[in-house]
Amino acid sequence: MISDFRNKTAVLTGAGSGFGLECARIGAKLGMHLVLADVQQDALDRAVAETQAAGAQVLGMRVDVSKADQVEALGAATLARFGAPHLVFNNAGVGSGGLIWENSLQDWEWVIGVNLMGVAHGIRVFTPMMLAAAEKDAAFQGHIVNTASMAGLLNAPNMGIYNVSKHAVVSMSETLYQDLALVTDQISASVLCPFFVPTGISESHRNRPEGTQASRPTRSQLISQAMSDKAVSSGKVSAAEVAQKVFDAVAANQFYIYSHPKSIGSVQVRMEDILLSRNPTDPFAHKPELGVDLRKALRG
Repeated sequence: MISDFRNKTAVLTGAGSGFGLECARIGAKLGMHLVLADVQQDALDRAVAETQAAGAQVLGMRVDVSKADQVEALGAATLARFGAPHLVFNNAGVGSGGLIWENSLQDWEWVIGVNLMGVAHGIRVFTPMMLAAAEKDAAFQGHIVNTASMAGLLNAPNMGIYNVSKHAVVSMSETLYQDLALVTDQISASVLCPFFVPTGISESHRNRPEGTQASRPTRSQLISQAMSDKAVSSGKVSAAEVAQKVFDAVAANQFYIYSHPKSIGSVQVRMEDILLSRNPTDPFAHKPELGVDLRKALRG
């Protein structure tokens, strides 16, 4: 766990908005050196300017985390400017929905590339740096936080491609935690599983690379977008509150980080389905009218 954040270095992907930006703001207040990465240049520039104005030393880089060479360049630049980072927040992510068989190859490559491979590249690039620093300095403390989602613990209908990517991030994070524990006591890991929180996730398509756009969204994808917009915009827990939970968890060496702890009840139902070998429980059992409306909309 990191007990004192002052003068420690944090690398944050997806730093131009949402959880990444709010964590950058907290890091600046705590006196951290910041490495901010985002695929959206204007948002990144604003984040860099704001955190520099708050007194932080900041390195900003435009990075598409799905590209291995760009994350490797981010790692090299971090090492050259600040040395090995103490906190790595693999946070960049995108959202996409619709019936799972209607997702195009481009949909799969985009979402898996950012949500899954982006985290994999972050782990692959930064963990060895942190381990080398820990080997040289017994006082070195490091922590890696990966952003998954409650969709990594549940399987809500009509958002399969997102569910798949986030389940993989939970698995990767749990494995990272266990693997680190085999080789060091100085570095650990956490996974962030937020529920619906007002961030830019429902507007992910704004940063979709050219040439990967679907020619025309299907009915299920339009419905999923509308439901996501409504759920995200009406979230009552702020991104700033979740960012504080991240720092509290790092300081306490807490692995699972939830924005909405009460939603864990749905995870328990899923686990019971698995343990009892029963068919998956209706996800709308607690709000049947939602299921009725969704089926009606999809069957048109």
